[in-house]
Amino acid sequence: MKDVFLIQMDHAEGSLQRLIGLVERRGFHIDSMSVANHGAYREVRVAVRVREPGRCMDVLGRQIDRLVGARRMTATASSVRVEEVAPCPA
Repeated sequence: MKDVFLIQMDHAEGSLQRLIGLVERRGFHIDSMSVANHGAYREVRVAVRVREPGRCMDVLGRQIDRLVGARRMTATASSVRVEEVAPCPA
């Protein structure tokens, strides 16, 4: 499964590094990433796919929401579902 997250991030030092580290530590690969500067914030578009079975994109989205200086805008608007996986546990 592959999803695209669109995230607004503050220009805080190390904010992109924290995002990348979070995605990698939680068992996902980053397939592509683009960053656009919008003055007071950055817009980050990151395409991720599951590295290990049993990982859930919804859980990753909630973890991104809790990341300091980050605000997720959309989770799956332009996502590509490559394969079906079991639903996320509650």
